[in-house]
Amino acid sequence: MRHVVLFHSVYGLRPAVRAAADRLRAAGHQVTAPDLYGVPATDVVEEGFALLDKIGHEVVLDRARAALHDLPPQTVLAGFSMGAGVAGALLAERPDAAGLLLLHGTGGAPDAVRPGLPVHLHLADPDPYDAPDEVDEWRQAMTDAGADLTVYRYPGVGHLFTDPDLAEYAPDAAAAAWARVLAFLAAD
Repeated sequence: MRHVVLFHSVYGLRPAVRAAADRLRAAGHQVTAPDLYGVPATDVVEEGFALLDKIGHEVVLDRARAALHDLPPQTVLAGFSMGAGVAGALLAERPDAAGLLLLHGTGGAPDAVRPGLPVHLHLADPDPYDAPDEVDEWRQAMTDAGADLTVYRYPGVGHLFTDPDLAEYAPDAAAAAWARVLAFLAAD
């Protein structure tokens, strides 16, 4: 059983994020899925970016820190898209994190990685927000820093392919990603 904090995408705290948290809870994990916006989520990506701009990146990070405040140091930092970036940004402040789980986006700076840190990335191939050469550079830097990194690419799917409420949902890729996520969280 793991403690997991699960940060939402730029859309906000959508039903898909709540369902993902419930999926992880059903597997025996303790999951916190905070609302980093404090306003209703949207179904339109441009509106999500407008919300992020209005709320501000620092406020989002402060809310993420507050969500982590009472969680154990060995909490797995996880997130969807923008939330993966939030999880990665907080890694330097949580050096004992049990792992970094990145869905639909890269996150984490190599200088925040401790040797052996388990890191999983699940990403569309290609992904409109993470260019292949940038992902390759990030992968190399994280590996060089000592991360125990596994990257899963999902060909021909949209960016948030695990969200069943979006047009880019890809059920087969989502099922494969969730099976891998559950295996990642079950590993010691």
